[in-house]
Amino acid sequence: MQDFILKHHDEEIGPEELARASYFSPWHANRLFKKFTGFTPAEYVRRLRLSRSALLLRDSEKKITEVAFEMGFGSVDGYQRAFFKEFGLNPSDYVDHPVPLYLFIPYRVENDREEEEFNMKETETIFVKVIKKPRRKAWIKRGVKATEYFGYCEEVGCDIWGLLTSIKTPFEEPVCLWLPEAYIKSNTSKYVQGVEVPIDHTGIMPSDLDEIELPEAEYLLFQGEPFEEEDYGKAIESVWKAIQKYNPKNIGYEWDESNPRIQLEPLGERGYMELMPIKPVK
Repeated sequence: MQDFILKHHDEEIGPEELARASYFSPWHANRLFKKFTGFTPAEYVRRLRLSRSALLLRDSEKKITEVAFEMGFGSVDGYQRAFFKEFGLNPSDYVDHPVPLYLFIPYRVENDREEEEFNMKETETIFVKVIKKPRRKAWIKRGVKATEYFGYCEEVGCDIWGLLTSIKTPFEEPVCLWLPEAYIKSNTSKYVQGVEVPIDHTGIMPSDLDEIELPEAEYLLFQGEPFEEEDYGKAIESVWKAIQKYNPKNIGYEWDESNPRIQLEPLGERGYMELMPIKPVK
């Protein structure tokens, strides 16, 4: 049902469509959807459409009327009321001043599958290349004790990713960071989520984020093969194993513990990606 909604979110989606997609009765499909996502299908679709519409208003030249109808709303007035209820400001105000918003991120419900059903190959190709990041700033949301994603979500909540996604930046997407000791404040976490912005960026930083400055640095980008979304855990594990085995001295580098390790969102169509900081061997 989640897959169907993502493919058809700009179309009319009713109980019958979800019933056909899930092979359940409309009543049972609705009950299961609410149980596993926490939202009714209508709430889920509405929040997804509103968040997609916010990105369209931010990044395109389309008028509010165009966006409203493109996202499946029956009227402009209804769209404007829904937008205000979701984000606390009118679409026209957002177009004039695109402030960060808590966008709705539709996290997938995982299948309960046995280990032997996992269908990725035992031996996978991991692509590795050296990239350089410029001097920049990072707006981050600190946790308390988190050292990985799930612990961080328990402390901070997963909604922070929606806020970070709404911040427009030339660095394209939010990041997860394992911070070196020099960047960790007292009683805060090593693992954080944030967004990188240019060093001279003058946009408005949300009040609950913290700003750090990162130097120009080189990284080894590790990228795994594309994977099915439900297999993201195994995809991450395969890249981590490759990182553990890799010796950067073979190409004249060593690991750089003064810069943060960077994790990108696991997206099946591109493969899991992680950036390990390196420096030339003296």
